[in-house]
Order: sequence, then structure tokens, then C-alpha cells
Amino acid sequence: MTEAPELIVVTDETFDVEVIRSRLPVVVDFYADWCGPCRTVEPVLRELSKSLNGRVKFAKVNVDDSDRVTRSFGIHSIPTYLFVDHGREQGRQVGPVGPTEFRTIMSKYFSFV
Repeated sequence: MTEAPELIVVTDETFDVEVIRSRLPVVVDFYADWCGPCRTVEPVLRELSKSLNGRVKFAKVNVDDSDRVTRSFGIHSIPTYLFVDHGREQGRQVGPVGPTEFRTIMSKYFSFV
């Protein structure tokens, strides 16, 4: 049995390589360790990462550690999810979301979901 893909922790220094230049579409989770709703959604993201392995990359940006990226995308509330494809933001979702709703939202931005 293979282990579920990890959510990739992305920083100001690695955002360009991991997200902007990614060959796969990327869901970026802007979160903080102290954020209860952020922790609630993490299992949803892990499950989606497992089921969409090889088709979508899931990345996490800690807003407390990555101020430059957080500011550049105008993140004011967490959790916020960015949907990035070919280096461009396709859309975003603010607030915690369940697994079925998350898939529905993803399907608006990524045609193959």
C-alpha cells in the first residue's frame, strides 16, 4: 500500500517553483497553525490529494511564515484556497469547505476534476 501524497509546504522562497511553474494545476491552502477551521479542512485536502494524485498538486502556505506571498495574493482571511493553473490564479475560495463541496469548487477551475 502506498502512502498518501503529502501536502507540500510552500514558502516565499519556494512558491514560484512549486506553484507558479508547476506542470500540474495547484490548490494552494493559505493557513496558520493556530487556525481551527484550517485544521478541520486538512483531512479533506489530504484525501483529495490522494484521490487526485498525479492530476492536481496540493500546497500549503503558512501565512505567519510567508508574508510576501500572502500579501502578493491579498490574503486577508484564512483558510483561503487558490486554484492555480499554468501559473495563473483561476479562482479562490475563502472559508472551510467539506469534501463534496471542495470537489464541486475545483471542477469550476480545473476541467478534469
